[in-house]
Amino acid sequence: MSHRKERLAHFIRDVVSDAIANRIADPRVHPFTSVTRVDVSPDLRHAEVYLSVMGSESDSRTTLRGMNSARGMIQTRLAKQVKMRQCPLLRFELDDSIKTAINTIQQIDQLQQDRPADAEPFDGDDDDTAEKSE
Repeated sequence: MSHRKERLAHFIRDVVSDAIANRIADPRVHPFTSVTRVDVSPDLRHAEVYLSVMGSESDSRTTLRGMNSARGMIQTRLAKQVKMRQCPLLRFELDDSIKTAINTIQQIDQLQQDRPADAEPFDGDDDDTAEKSE
């Protein structure tokens, strides 16, 4: 990513995060909503803002509807603060990567708990199995 795109993405992230924390009064926006990342198009005209909502799936969908409703206000605030000829158009998306990571860690923990206590730890080396098959 170019330096300009990175700076713009970081700036958009700050503006949207501030709007979520201090400006949006919509009850649909869950209080534990955070901006996980911002992807800016190569021509700097579009920006996808990824949101993570700590709550249920319905909370996430409701928050996304609230954020889409507040998009005009956020877009206006961004346009007033950004020093560009044309302000990027914002598009909000749900980012479930944090929930996926938590589920993966829980599955690994569960597998470790289910493993017999006398089982040898797996080191990823398949040399023993290759020798046994010969």
